[in-house]
Amino acid sequence: MAVVELDDVSFSYAGRTAVESVSFSVSSGAFFGLVGPNGSGKTTLLKLILGILRPDGGQISIFGEPVDSFRSGERLAYVPQQSTHRDQTMPLTVREVVAMGRYPHRPVGRLRTEDTAAIERALQTVDIETLANRRFSQLSGGQTQRVLLARAVAADAALLVLDEPTVGVDSEAHSSFFELLDRLNSQGLTMILVDHDVQTVRTHADRIACLNRSLSYLGPADEFDAMSATSLQSPRSQ
Repeated sequence: MAVVELDDVSFSYAGRTAVESVSFSVSSGAFFGLVGPNGSGKTTLLKLILGILRPDGGQISIFGEPVDSFRSGERLAYVPQQSTHRDQTMPLTVREVVAMGRYPHRPVGRLRTEDTAAIERALQTVDIETLANRRFSQLSGGQTQRVLLARAVAADAALLVLDEPTVGVDSEAHSSFFELLDRLNSQGLTMILVDHDVQTVRTHADRIACLNRSLSYLGPADEFDAMSATSLQSPRSQ
């Protein structure tokens, strides 16, 4: 069964087409990369997959359910391009931010034993145990993204969606972050990654979709080459 499936999906902002006739599926355990120029509709497409926006046409399903009726939020986790200003100023520790990943699992009230165990496992998995008691607002860019990834891991999600998660992160932190993604994917976590770095996506993803309002390429990552990337120069005219 496909974890995510899009069938002829289109969306417009105030009459201006952002996504047009997009169809693809993401199978369980896949590492799926989405590339394209600025303004090509990548983030819009992620918002459609996450159910934040509703398509004007076509159908989207998550784990076999229509996205507009999908209610199993604990099965899906999201790592944004960067934490919000609110996140950066919240007086929370790293452990408290990671604990947010358990909110869909627990009833109102205190964390249960299994929640606490999941939080500690996530801190260990992402190698940030030593940061657990540090204020989230005091972290570097690379550390911040690891904490957001740990929050997703704590959720025990089956699908991880990432929107350019290493923008502004130094090269060493970038490499270690993607090594971690590869490890999580090898353990069965399905991933959809948007990234501006085509070579990074080709290296880590197994399939790639190139979006420039509509799809210009959909196939194996190792077959996506410079000729295929000509559509990355600028968005198509309206």
